[in-house]
Amino acid sequence: MTNGANNNNTNHTSENGTDFDKMSQNTALIIEQIGKVGAAYMRPREEGAPASVFSDEAADMVKTLGSVAQSWLHDPAKAIEAQNTLSSKFVSLWAETLKTMQGQPAETIAQAPPRDKRFVDEEWSSNPYFSFLKQAYLITTDWADDMVQKAEGLDETTKKKAEFYVRQLSGAISPSNFLPTNPELIRTTMSENGENLVRGMKMLAEDIEAGKGDLKIRQSDNSGFVLGKNIATTPGKVVLRNDIMELIQYAPTTPNVLARPLVIVPPWINKFYVLDLNSEKSFVRWAVSKGMTVFLISWVNPDKRHKAYDFETYMRNGIFQAVDCAKDITGAADVHAAGYCVGGTLLAVTLAYMAATNDKRIAQATFLTTQVDFQNAGDLKIFADEEQISAVEEIMSRHGYLPGTKMAGAFNMLRPLDLIWPYVINNYIKGKQPVAFDLLYWNSDATRMPEANHRFYLRNCYLENRLAKGEMVIGGVTLDLNQVTIPIYNLAAREDHIAPAKSVFFGSKLFGGPVRFVLAGSGHIAGVVNPAEKAKYQFWTGGKVEGSLNDWLLEAKETAGSWWTDWRQWCGQTAKTEIKAPNIGNENFKPLTDAPGDYVRVRA
Repeated sequence: MTNGANNNNTNHTSENGTDFDKMSQNTALIIEQIGKVGAAYMRPREEGAPASVFSDEAADMVKTLGSVAQSWLHDPAKAIEAQNTLSSKFVSLWAETLKTMQGQPAETIAQAPPRDKRFVDEEWSSNPYFSFLKQAYLITTDWADDMVQKAEGLDETTKKKAEFYVRQLSGAISPSNFLPTNPELIRTTMSENGENLVRGMKMLAEDIEAGKGDLKIRQSDNSGFVLGKNIATTPGKVVLRNDIMELIQYAPTTPNVLARPLVIVPPWINKFYVLDLNSEKSFVRWAVSKGMTVFLISWVNPDKRHKAYDFETYMRNGIFQAVDCAKDITGAADVHAAGYCVGGTLLAVTLAYMAATNDKRIAQATFLTTQVDFQNAGDLKIFADEEQISAVEEIMSRHGYLPGTKMAGAFNMLRPLDLIWPYVINNYIKGKQPVAFDLLYWNSDATRMPEANHRFYLRNCYLENRLAKGEMVIGGVTLDLNQVTIPIYNLAAREDHIAPAKSVFFGSKLFGGPVRFVLAGSGHIAGVVNPAEKAKYQFWTGGKVEGSLNDWLLEAKETAGSWWTDWRQWCGQTAKTEIKAPNIGNENFKPLTDAPGDYVRVRA
């Protein structure tokens, strides 16, 4: 009887500490949470929500990769050679794995790149099972990438799309992404008795709910960020508001300033405060501290009321009104305009229109990772063929805008190993909240795109490259960038996947006046938001924009630190006159509210 009682109270715990009773209970909770995941996914669809804007992407992927396969099948001998190469590597891998299992020294057949953090756990190398999985994966994905690179007869667009899809598939099938094939995840799950999966499935359901049926991956703990308190904190006032933008004038911090004010045109694809993240990372705060009167546009987060707002609307009600306001408040005869990403593209369009109409309100311009020639456009061009643009247009015609989550998803797909899979593992398998990170908070603060504006941008820029060809028409005027003769500072980022340095470089050749082309280290965001005090990256400067980017780099001078200091020096050379720092607003433009304003607070 006593033995029976003792048996009933036995703690079912393994030698490694796993409590099987708790594991059993958590398994039931995991199943319950999986049900909630399914419900969150199905609810919008049962309520008649339209299909995802990228619902045709799988078909396009099959079609694209089918073209790669077809190119190899045209040459059976070459295809057999490629297959033999793969088979040979697997035979070698199996032979070396057998040596490891027998305790003999073995050669590593496939090694992950140094920057690849997926396989840093020691067991990926020491355990024969996990080592085999890792190397088999690396062999296969390297082979698949090689098949795309060596495929013959593919046009450039198809090859780029194939590279993109192979990158997505390679990222998705990594053994590091799955519980049974990742040693760290197995240990975590056993030590926590599956509680990590309970938390993870709960977060997964919440994130699908937040994405209204699509997964909106949380990349940062956003609970501690408050606009105007610890992010977007540079003091200033909204001095102009219309139905498309608010204009912020920032408070001066120096007694004297350059007479020519700076008007910044940020992208409407993201919110402006990437240029004002915090006191240490704020380009806006730094520019103000260096004696510049800064005005910055905060675009509205559009809804169906803005359906018909196109590039001309954004030019007239955005840039033109901002420039007139800045001139009125400061008394300046003209302004210095700066555009970031698509904000820069709009600024270039505006400058070409102004040149054609003899409008001299903008006397100098700065472009930050901006494309005006889309022939060598970045990875977003993957989504910009006729079929996919038509699919986007069909979605926009129902809403009047493109939902912000769709663009956010597309940007994440450009860097899946950085912006998707680490968070899938951390959030939904480890069950951990991501850490607080201001840049990723900004990245998740998506905006919508009005239908007419986005339609014009996709077709005129990505699909038909009309601005570069001199064929774009705005307000009845055919635009020619060669007529733009004002001084230009044109910044590219060396590792930019959205506005590649090569594309920005060739775009510099289209302007008719002096262009200072500067190449920053890092990518689309970090290359721009590189505080002068931290000197984290470097930049290159050189002579005329001639030949290829590689030719230019051969003669360029590398300088440690931030391009910000070089830019400020350039600003002083092109506009030396200083005046007493103006007040914020005036009788015509009275301050409406504190920076960062109201429009930026509207969530997608």
